[in-house]
Amino acid sequence: MARVKPKRHNIRVDMTAMTDVSFLLLTFFILTAQFAKPDIETITTPSSISQKLLPDASLMTILSTTDGKFYFTPVENGTERIALLDKMGQKYGMTFTDKEKVNFSNAQSIGVPMSQLKGFLALPDADRKAYKSPTGIPMDSTKKELIDWVQQSLAVNPDYKLAIKGDVQTKYPKVKSLFEGLRDIDFLKFWLITSQETAQ
Repeated sequence: MARVKPKRHNIRVDMTAMTDVSFLLLTFFILTAQFAKPDIETITTPSSISQKLLPDASLMTILSTTDGKFYFTPVENGTERIALLDKMGQKYGMTFTDKEKVNFSNAQSIGVPMSQLKGFLALPDADRKAYKSPTGIPMDSTKKELIDWVQQSLAVNPDYKLAIKGDVQTKYPKVKSLFEGLRDIDFLKFWLITSQETAQ
């Protein structure tokens, strides 16, 4: 007697729910991702075997270029940036308009002496982003404006952290003057940004 074969049914998988979840996750990651902003000038960092990561929040950065210019990047918080600008204005006897404050809160980095800050903030957005300072922020034995930026930032929020990103070709006396300036304000804990050494 012939055996009865059961009828085969095609298995149909509904992919609608999986597609919805995939696009929801993709949208979440795109909206919450923080993209690294390019540096004002090209900096080649020294290599290191350290694998410690920088803190994500409340981080101010100092950039040191090959020719010894310094740039300062305040924390991202716009309200605290404006408070910092007000404190620097009080220290140097300057007042800033609302437009200058908005421009400062949107600026990527500051790389000019205080005497040129108003002119820098008056530049259009595109010019301000592409501006490469001929001098940088003064940091030597006579003028320590860079240390003032750090000190006034800490006056706004004492929990700020500092990272220093220096070029591998930066001359030691420039870096030494920065370290001594930070020591003078008793700010002794900071990160040095390096590139990961590759295994050979």
